[in-house]
Amino acid sequence: MKIETLKKRLDKNRTITSVTIRIPEDVVEDLKRVAIMLGFSGYEPLIRAYIGQGLRVDLERFESDTVSALIASLKRRGVSEEVIHEALSEVELS
Repeated sequence: MKIETLKKRLDKNRTITSVTIRIPEDVVEDLKRVAIMLGFSGYEPLIRAYIGQGLRVDLERFESDTVSALIASLKRRGVSEEVIHEALSEVELS
């Protein structure tokens, strides 16, 4: 995740929106129990944590897939491993 995106995610004053989802009662009860065991203030923060965790995994995977596809495309076009490695190092620093 890029530094600027990460900074925005950590901003406590981000705009928040309400979302309504339907969840079976037994799942909500399980979430309440797990939230207490994990030290969350309630089940809603736990749900947000679960969503954030899954979202980060998927974003990382998609970004990684995109980077891998780009690297493969550059190699097919004759760009050397050294140039690709230098470019990736440069991007990781920014």
